[in-house]
Amino acid sequence: MTEHIDSTAPLPDFADENGQTQHVRVTDWLRDRVIEGEFGPGDRIPEVRTCQRLRISRTPLREAIKVLAAERILTLKPNRGAIVTQTNPQDVDHAMTVIASLEGLAGELMCQRVTPEEIERLTVLTAELTDRFLDSDLLGYFKVNQEIHRLIVEGSRNPTLMETMIQLNNRFARYRYDSNKSPERWKRAIQEHEQILIAISERNVALLGALLRSHVSRGWGVAKEETLAEQKSGRAGLPD
Repeated sequence: MTEHIDSTAPLPDFADENGQTQHVRVTDWLRDRVIEGEFGPGDRIPEVRTCQRLRISRTPLREAIKVLAAERILTLKPNRGAIVTQTNPQDVDHAMTVIASLEGLAGELMCQRVTPEEIERLTVLTAELTDRFLDSDLLGYFKVNQEIHRLIVEGSRNPTLMETMIQLNNRFARYRYDSNKSPERWKRAIQEHEQILIAISERNVALLGALLRSHVSRGWGVAKEETLAEQKSGRAGLPD
């Protein structure tokens, strides 16, 4: 287990932010650092240096840590503080099976009630997704990708499904990000998103469900290789 921080990364400026807004921004910033792998599984979050880096007090950072611990992205250890949660690939396998099934279900439900406005929004986002890909902006791509999947889940109009997917996607976001570290997979993912948009536009319920299930499963197949490689190198260990 290491205490990791990248002193070469750009320093965000949260010093002028107030109360709740600052806390939300710090939470988003810290979540992104975990998703991108700056803080890897088992790494300790160094509170003092992170506060110095962001030019903030400990209060918003500790609030952010509480949020990410509730999302199970971080784990709070007695006398050691917060570390990035370590997850067995087998556990992620189980979770991704559920996520793939629920995304497929969400797509099927959305197709039955999708509005022209929702199709237009997804069309714009899919074009932006391609732009991010062409710019090799992996984090930007990931954020647009998450917005597309969020809109599909919200389009199901099913509150229980939406709540469950928010929890699962927050917890396992890092693995969905890792799925596009492979150039071949990233290129294929763009093609899959174009097919997903066509299926939504044509309101093809069965096709959309199948495309979404396959899309998630293929992505995890690539991310799983990355996770196993990290474990082998010692970067990602098994849970304590």
